[in-house]
Amino acid sequence: MRLLSEHLAEAVALVTPLAVETVPLLQGMNRVLARDVIATLDGPSFDNSAMDGYAVRVADAVAGSVLPVAADIPAGSGLPAPLAVGTAARIMTGAPVPAGADAIVPVEQTDGALETVRIDVAPMPGAHIRRRGEDVTAGDVVVAAGVQLGSWQLSGAASAGVATVDVRRAPRIAVLTTGDELVDPGTVPGPGQIVDSNSTLLAAMVLGVGGVPVVLPRAGDTPESVLASLDGVEADLIVTAGGASVGAYDPVKAALSDRGVTFHAVAMQPGKPQGLGVYRGIPIACLPGNPVSVAVTFQVVVGAMLRAMLQAPEPIMTSAVASVGWHSPHGRTQFVPAVVDPNGTVRPATVRGSQSHLVASLAKGRVLAVVPADVDEVLPGDTVGFMMSHLEILA
Repeated sequence: MRLLSEHLAEAVALVTPLAVETVPLLQGMNRVLARDVIATLDGPSFDNSAMDGYAVRVADAVAGSVLPVAADIPAGSGLPAPLAVGTAARIMTGAPVPAGADAIVPVEQTDGALETVRIDVAPMPGAHIRRRGEDVTAGDVVVAAGVQLGSWQLSGAASAGVATVDVRRAPRIAVLTTGDELVDPGTVPGPGQIVDSNSTLLAAMVLGVGGVPVVLPRAGDTPESVLASLDGVEADLIVTAGGASVGAYDPVKAALSDRGVTFHAVAMQPGKPQGLGVYRGIPIACLPGNPVSVAVTFQVVVGAMLRAMLQAPEPIMTSAVASVGWHSPHGRTQFVPAVVDPNGTVRPATVRGSQSHLVASLAKGRVLAVVPADVDEVLPGDTVGFMMSHLEILA
């Protein structure tokens, strides 16, 4: 049986980094950043008020004092005149703080008057003033290369004066499912038929990593059908599901074994039967057919290939205490779709363990628990490592 580490090394070696392109911020959503985002301006770009209230000099604003209101400073106004000694300026949130003022008194701590204002609570120096550059300074790295961009990162880039981002080209990933027994979702299965959930699963996982799914026509259980579905495919990576094992009707293995793809028994559960290679110049990963195996092998194996293509870092592993126990096959790394309970403990998403056909249980899973190959059993109270869901395999 092939070591998982050996299999992953071969998978990564099949692919090369994708090209870099510059896109407007919103088009960067879910894409992987190729170059650091560098701030072009300070944030904030000027001292401004964090509250609606009054700009004052601390020395003047003792509790009970009454100060003439010398100016109104709304947000969006230009640079205000300096604050005269012994006066206050009514100021709105986000408005520039006048020179000379060293605190903001919130309106709730005053009588809220317009011509003169009574200060009910003396402010501390610097109170409620957002200082220029306290969040970011021009030249700082706002988002580091390798991050998959989300709404928070794009917002940070925008606030730092950046309008475009340099990202890796979105990978085009062709997905192919096989099986005469498969019918489309929404179809009532006949005798011996099952619903094709793998096409939806693979396409959704591709979208989750910022890729473009190319869903190929579903193939039947003959090598000729597989080759017909692959005919003319254009993609950065091909992923197949099903037909890669040792059965009498494993059409992917029969079709591709002499066309640049090698099939292995990999020391992982689920996902033992897999293939890797290059088909007509395109890297290809052949996954098992059971849906949980598809989900796991995509996350573990295809995920490694995508990180190499996108130059993204390895996913963050964390750990939790197991609330229940379960068995693990000796000599194979086990991956279990799991739930993290409100108390922070982790348990399998299904009471029936890591059986690869239990696709409906994937809907409950939020993490993928990882049991090392030398562990035969997880006991309640054991610490279990896990990685995040398929939507976060790039970071």
